[in-house]
Amino acid sequence: MGLTKTEMFSELQNEIALYAKVFGHPARVAILQHLFKINTCVCGDLVDEIGLAQPTISQHLKELKHLGLIKGNVEGTSVCYCVDSKNWAKMKEVMFQFLDQDLSKEQCC
Repeated sequence: MGLTKTEMFSELQNEIALYAKVFGHPARVAILQHLFKINTCVCGDLVDEIGLAQPTISQHLKELKHLGLIKGNVEGTSVCYCVDSKNWAKMKEVMFQFLDQDLSKEQCC
């Protein structure tokens, strides 16, 4: 099996694929929903709320943070996470443009 050749695709196509990947796991969706609901969170609260092990939650937080959809601030021995509103708005715009494409009146099938 060869590696995925992301360089063959446009920057926008790669960006859309990354957003789709981050939403491809229900734990990440649940984390985002929880962060929106309470507007801030300490990682330990997520373990209790989501019901997954701390290392699993941390891995999902890492994916969300890597893409920039969340940000974290160190508070003592904990990290407090919240949704990055600027990057969230950017993601919404990119995905809206992609999802808002209309089919032509004539369909192929």
